[in-house]
Amino acid sequence: MDSGAVNTVDANARRARRKPESLSKIKGAARKLFVERGYDATRPQDIAREAGLGHGTFYLHYPDKRACFLAFVEEARQELDIYLRQARQPGQDLEQAITATLNAIYDYCDAHPGVLRTAMTDASVIDAGGHAGVPLMARWGEEWGEIIRDAVASGVVCDSYNVAIIGQAIAGALHQAALECARSQQCRKALADNITRFLVRALRPD
Repeated sequence: MDSGAVNTVDANARRARRKPESLSKIKGAARKLFVERGYDATRPQDIAREAGLGHGTFYLHYPDKRACFLAFVEEARQELDIYLRQARQPGQDLEQAITATLNAIYDYCDAHPGVLRTAMTDASVIDAGGHAGVPLMARWGEEWGEIIRDAVASGVVCDSYNVAIIGQAIAGALHQAALECARSQQCRKALADNITRFLVRALRPD
């Protein structure tokens, strides 16, 4: 192999190694700026600059800011799912499941300040293909609906409820309660205890 070919191979190998590294930098910078500034105030060039990369590098990984934001939301969802899977155990009753879920969410928020709040905003963001992106809040509501559906099957929750609607209602109420708790600096344990007792009583069979 001549020296020109060797140099080409080496250059391609270096670019292949740099791509995952630059993506990691772009993702980290986007996460930081979306949390600090919000979606609307964050521009692709800001993300690239924060990452210490050229403006064009952003577009090697994402077609536009919307796609980058949706990737951020998906990453937050996957991270939160890990916390939830670790907290939920087979055989938990409804009260235990609610408490474990709440504590997992709060633990995630403590470990990743501002991420979940940011990921739940800008529900009108659409992906690069023009299809509506499913907001994280809606996904969260679907997961709560599954918890309620399992509890209905066990006979500990009223079976006349529409679990899909109740799941979304719980997600919305928890989000607002968490915001108020943070604003007023109330005890996290008190928030979890109050919400758990409220939901268990509200969901009891007729």
